[in-house]
Amino acid sequence: MPFAALLGAMLFAVQAGHYIAFALTPFAGMLLLRLFIIQHDCGHGSFFKSKTANNWLGRSIGVLTLTPYDCWRRSHELHHASTGNLDARGFGDVDTLTVREYRAKSWLGRFGYRLYRHPIVLMGIGPAYLFLLRHRLPIGLMKDGSVYWISALATNAAAGALLITLGLIFGAYVTAIVFLPVLLTAASVGVWLFYVQHQFEDAHWDTRENWSYHESAIGGSSYLHLPAVMNWFTGNIAIHHIHHLVSRIPFYRLPTALKEHPELAEINRVGPREAVSSMWLALWDEDRRKLVSFREAKRLTV
Repeated sequence: MPFAALLGAMLFAVQAGHYIAFALTPFAGMLLLRLFIIQHDCGHGSFFKSKTANNWLGRSIGVLTLTPYDCWRRSHELHHASTGNLDARGFGDVDTLTVREYRAKSWLGRFGYRLYRHPIVLMGIGPAYLFLLRHRLPIGLMKDGSVYWISALATNAAAGALLITLGLIFGAYVTAIVFLPVLLTAASVGVWLFYVQHQFEDAHWDTRENWSYHESAIGGSSYLHLPAVMNWFTGNIAIHHIHHLVSRIPFYRLPTALKEHPELAEINRVGPREAVSSMWLALWDEDRRKLVSFREAKRLTV
């Protein structure tokens, strides 16, 4: 309800001037991000006791986040099942190469990977591509059953109907300049959160024969220490190591879980400074067992 009210206020505010509407964009974007976290918890079956209630609320929110719920839920399940597994990369995560894999690539392959891992691409172009284009089709799940096609196409149809209705009422231009910045704000902050949750210096990776679900859940996920207001907007998802360990804990219970197990507050704790510097980490160093930057990887060869 707060999101709908704020979005409506922004649509009306454009009539009085663009600056008023744009000033509200960060707040609306963060409310949309919180809605995505609720959708995320529905996918884990943790928001309601009822599976049906979880699924239909998740699908409904997916119309606002432009995220097909059933497709995303399956991809996210695979992500949880393979976090930190070097032999099971590629499902719902940020593509990460080892130092040896990077060195084995051609110059063009290395250039493409460096471009992909640049913060501007990951936090700017990437979120726009993911939420505006990639989610329109069940990419990665096209051969896995009709449910994923139905999820993607039904979400497209419902979101299209909503945006067309707003366009008929407020005009296509007004709808676009209000909704797109809000969506991209939520998408960029969400992708940044997801990045920091698994891409930090002391992250944990192993080959399949040495991989352990519980060890990777704790070792391969961070505890991003955020201000209280940011924890509210982001649904406490920054307490990510506990979430990966027991994904059925609803987001509003994660602070309690951390309080009851204070020793976990010091494991993989990432502050604002580390969160910014982690943006330049791009390769898993198999020998030192840590994420390193391209510069560090080059220095290791000298």
